[in-house]
Amino acid sequence: VFRSMPLPRFFRSPKLTKTVLPLAAGLALVGVLAACGANYYPAKGDNKPHPGVARAHSLPIHGIDVSRHEGNIDWRAVAKAGTRFAYIKATDGGDYLDPNFRTNWDRARAAGIPRGAYHFIYWCRPASEQVAWFAANVPAEADALPPVLDLEWNNGSSCKHDLTREEVLDKVRVLLAGMEAHTGKVPVIYTDINFHRDVLEGVQIDNPMWLRSVAAEPHERYSNRPFTFWQYTQTGTVPGIRTEVDRNAWFGSESDWIQFFLTGCDPRTYMRLAGQGRCAPIK
Repeated sequence: VFRSMPLPRFFRSPKLTKTVLPLAAGLALVGVLAACGANYYPAKGDNKPHPGVARAHSLPIHGIDVSRHEGNIDWRAVAKAGTRFAYIKATDGGDYLDPNFRTNWDRARAAGIPRGAYHFIYWCRPASEQVAWFAANVPAEADALPPVLDLEWNNGSSCKHDLTREEVLDKVRVLLAGMEAHTGKVPVIYTDINFHRDVLEGVQIDNPMWLRSVAAEPHERYSNRPFTFWQYTQTGTVPGIRTEVDRNAWFGSESDWIQFFLTGCDPRTYMRLAGQGRCAPIK
């Protein structure tokens, strides 16, 4: 675990035509609109922009992550604003389901926004229980983005674990493997500066990395760890969402993004992981 192109063949089956192709078409249409309108992306903003993350605004693909805290979301307004992806809080530990997950999951898709689910790890629950809980509550859908495992210390909870670093990594490996087995897609790892420094720094990781860095570019905070997604603010504004919202940027180009959507793998690691049978083929 740690270590404008033609559609892949598996997207051509009749079963998937009604689900994947409309989203792929929407993906391309939103990209055209974003490229054509100088006022398209500025519809989204930031209440407290930090100069250290200014480069994020020059990246072409932007998205959000949400949970119940954003309340009732107007997903069509979110899509119209140029939002290219959404990661939606699904599960936490082994017994919590975000009450807005299924509504957000269904409405984001209906609005044509590619979306994925994320699981927040809880260090005081067995990894096997957390995998089972995630699988029981998150649909394994062909048009979903790869799932996300959110790795942070549970500092705000009553959980005071005594795990060693190796035990933490073992728990992470079990969860990543289980989420990949359930969805058929290589999970993304979301993490912050503290957890990465304490546990992940220096570890060989095949999974795409979603790095939180709201006051500097990721390379200034994470040693030798390229990002796939960059969470660059928690004070973002997006039409259709009444509260502030996390905003995120994709590392690469439009064609990189479409390849990720179609194959489930970061284009930079595609050849290696495809050779292991972990990515959808490009045909």
